[in-house]
Amino acid sequence: MRRFRCLLGGLLLGAVLMTGACDEPEVTTVGLVGGWTTAGCEFSRTPETMDVGDRTLPVTPAPLAAAMARIDAGGRADHAASYAGLEVDQERVRAIVYRVPSAAFDDFIRQAADNTCIFVRDAVHSLKDLTAWQDRITADLPAWRARDVRISSISARHDGVGVEVGTQDLDRARRQLPRQYGRTAPLIFVEEGPVIPIQTPGIPTAPQPGG
Repeated sequence: MRRFRCLLGGLLLGAVLMTGACDEPEVTTVGLVGGWTTAGCEFSRTPETMDVGDRTLPVTPAPLAAAMARIDAGGRADHAASYAGLEVDQERVRAIVYRVPSAAFDDFIRQAADNTCIFVRDAVHSLKDLTAWQDRITADLPAWRARDVRISSISARHDGVGVEVGTQDLDRARRQLPRQYGRTAPLIFVEEGPVIPIQTPGIPTAPQPGG
């Protein structure tokens, strides 16, 4: 899933994570089981770059960007119960797709990848499920403000781990939200100050080696 964030009425919302606490659901490690790569990953590829002033920046090759667009569109439209999101690894010239295991979606990814390198990893939740949780919390924002829980951002993680809730009242949120939504709700709490409007980012990038 692309990580979309926007400012709405003073709240940063996202559709797109960390750590567990006493009232948080246990966050399982994603991608260690069921990971596989498309045939295009058998070929070595040189990262592409572009110069902007005195800086050299990585870019996503057009064939990979097109494959990612096909997978994202097909995942949302036809495989919503499986698709969680994706990110781009420009250093390795590949994309990483997160999905709840599905043979049908895996077949679609193989076809959509063409000759590009796509690394497929397991996800705990689909984008569809996390978006429903995100929408539910968003609808309850006035009630949380009245209870002195200041929520700055809500974003569905593109890796399917859960819904990240950014708040200035971390301890209070960790106690009260699981009581309201249940201890199995896929909520991940992070301390976050007041919202500062930022430019909407694009597709998440994978961490680079050594960084």
